Amino acid sequence: MDIEQTYANSSPLSTLDPRTRLLGVLAFSVAVAVLQTAEALLLSLALSLAFVALSQIPFRALVTRMLVFNLFLVFLWLLIPWGIPGEEVLAAGPVIVSREGIAYMAALTLRSNAIMLALIAFTASTTITSMTRAMTALRVPDKITYLFFLTYRYIGDIYSEYTRLVNAMRVRCFRPASTLHTYRSYAYLVGMLLVNSFERAQRVRSAMLCRGFNGRFPRVGEDRFSRLDILCLIALCLVLTGIVYADG
Repeated sequence: MDIEQTYANSSPLSTLDPRTRLLGVLAFSVAVAVLQTAEALLLSLALSLAFVALSQIPFRALVTRMLVFNLFLVFLWLLIPWGIPGEEVLAAGPVIVSREGIAYMAALTLRSNAIMLALIAFTASTTITSMTRAMTALRVPDKITYLFFLTYRYIGDIYSEYTRLVNAMRVRCFRPASTLHTYRSYAYLVGMLLVNSFERAQRVRSAMLCRGFNGRFPRVGEDRFSRLDILCLIALCLVLTGIVYADG
C-alpha cells in the first residue's frame, strides 16, 4: 500500500497549503451540519461538486469511493423511514413508512454526500505525510494525529496478513459453508489476525524507540499561509455564511 498515493497533483486545489484544505473541510462540514432546508442542502451539494471539479480527481476513483460510502446509507434507508413516527406514506403490515422519516433520510443523504464530496476534493492531492504535518501545525492532539497516521500506514499490512491467512486456509482445502467448522475456522482467522497485528505493533514500537522516537515526530522547517490561502479561506467562509443565512 502506497501511503503517498494521491490524485490530481496539478489541480487548482493542490496549490493550497494542506492546513488550508483541512480548515476548509472543517468549516464546510460544520456549516453543512447545521443546515435544515432542502434548498440550502442542495446549494451545499452544488458547492461540494464544484470543489470536486477543481480537484480534478479521476471519475472512476470518485465513483468508487462514493459507492462504498452510499452503501451504508442504503441500510439506513431500509431502517430509519419506518422507525420515525409521523404521517403515513406507505404501510406493509406492521411496518409504516412516515413522511417525516423519508424527509429525514433525504436530508441526511444530501448532507452526508456533500460533506464526503468536499472531503474527497480537499484531500485528493494531499499525502498522508502532509496531512499529518498539517494536523500537527494546527495543534491537533499528538495522540489523535499519530493514531490517524499509523492506522492509515499499517491498514495495508493488516490486509496483507489477512490475505496470507486466507490463502493458507485455501491451500488446506478449506471451503466456506454454513457449518460449525466454518464458523470456528473464521473465529481462528480473526484471532490469529489480532495476535499477529499485536505482535507487529510491538515490533514497530520497538523499531521507533530504537530510532529515538520520543513521542513526537520531528518537523523540518516552518510552514506559512500564503496570501492565496488566506483569500480562499475568507471566500469560503463568506460563501458558507451566505448559505447558512439563506437556510435561516
